[in-house]
Amino acid sequence: MFESIRVGGQGTPAALVLGYFKGEGLDKRSREADRSGMAASATQRGEATGEAGRIAEVFPPKGGPGRILVVGLGEKSKFKASDLRGIAAAVGRRLASTKDASVEVELSGPLAATRADHAAAGSAFGEGLGLLGWVCDTFKGKATTAPTRAKLLVRGGDSAFRDGLERGLALAASANWARTLSETPPNVATPDWMAEQATKMARKAGLGVRVFRGKDLERERFIGLINVGKASENKPCMIRLEYTPDRPRRKGRPVVLIGKTMTYDSGGLSLKVNNGMVGMKRDKDGGCGVLGAMHAIATVIKPRVPVVALLASAENSISDEAYRPDDVLRYRNGVTVEITNTDAEGRLVLADAFCYACEVEKPAYIVELSTLTGGVVTALGSTYAGLFCDDDALRAKLDKASAASGERVWRLPMHPEYREMMKSPIADILNSNPNRKAHPIQGAAFLSYFVEEGVPWAHIDIAGVHAVEGDSGPFVKGPTGWGARLLANLLDAE
Repeated sequence: MFESIRVGGQGTPAALVLGYFKGEGLDKRSREADRSGMAASATQRGEATGEAGRIAEVFPPKGGPGRILVVGLGEKSKFKASDLRGIAAAVGRRLASTKDASVEVELSGPLAATRADHAAAGSAFGEGLGLLGWVCDTFKGKATTAPTRAKLLVRGGDSAFRDGLERGLALAASANWARTLSETPPNVATPDWMAEQATKMARKAGLGVRVFRGKDLERERFIGLINVGKASENKPCMIRLEYTPDRPRRKGRPVVLIGKTMTYDSGGLSLKVNNGMVGMKRDKDGGCGVLGAMHAIATVIKPRVPVVALLASAENSISDEAYRPDDVLRYRNGVTVEITNTDAEGRLVLADAFCYACEVEKPAYIVELSTLTGGVVTALGSTYAGLFCDDDALRAKLDKASAASGERVWRLPMHPEYREMMKSPIADILNSNPNRKAHPIQGAAFLSYFVEEGVPWAHIDIAGVHAVEGDSGPFVKGPTGWGARLLANLLDAE
């Protein structure tokens, strides 16, 4: 919606944003900013309900801002700094339509009245504007007329709020990069292409990077990647990124982030039907979210603990080389898997990453993102991602990061009985039980066989939240970059 958004600007802004709570008028500080008194009068108009994001607009006399957007903040007793993410999106949509080049945000009074953290408020506002500003026109051609977009300057508030704005816009930029990766079609975004993008970002941001291909996959016994990816001319790879802090904590073991990065999923020999392949370019969105998080970790968060990312990238295709139902795979940790459904391929490549993380990286904990099951969409819709984590301390950290980022998670169970569902009469386990009971939990139960005892870990199934079907809050139709901000906030607390 915007060509660019950054903090700054001088002189009289093109627009001024004032906020008020439902059932109340403007506070003292906002009235002082409203020199004409027109904004205070606007809160009495019928459309000024005070509901969060509801805007009344006034045009003051010359000498002031071109327009004042009087925006509702919802009920005062329920207000949270994170509410400003959606409120900023409402403001941003209006600014995009009017093509204003600068805006001042004056919310000091409402924030003081609710004792909200000014930095958190600024960050949420910056995220809302930044996420709304995402554009991916790369694949538009001559048949499309390019729209004119404004370069937006935003300022306002105290130093803490302004610092928060900078942080929020930067986090949004990392998430937006993940969205652009997601949007890239599979004839471009092959496993090698994903590795190239990760490598370019890593070198620019100061991250270590290594890509395992070909003989490296055999040497490391990445049996899932080898078999899932062998039917495609676009060969699989494992992408490893590493963040090393300048001032690390003593004896700090790395946090490991794992992302499913299936650049396309046809279902393999268990072919998807009824247009089931449409949108499967987004089966890489777990990896896209992790890449966005690593960018934010390197450029914004800069935690004092090392962080390693493992992206298991392949294309699930069809040829005479394809792996089959009835095949049995033996993983590097000794677990054998009977293939019953080649469309349950994501967990097979993730198993490689979990084995490697536990055996080689010796992690403090592991967090993995994947578009793993349609069952989690049935269970939770597009409101929450499914969280599977039995470690209380790690789950508490993720809940805190979820609250800070607005990327919501809902805990689902991982009782040992679910592991029994995955037992195979031929091998140790099945990759998919044809019994559809507890479908999203089956995926988590499968992955648990590849995590060493004593290693805290979490599986987050983002199949319902990684994209939106229409304009919603700070998002336009398409990918959300889900997980980039959650993981960034997780590491910010370390």
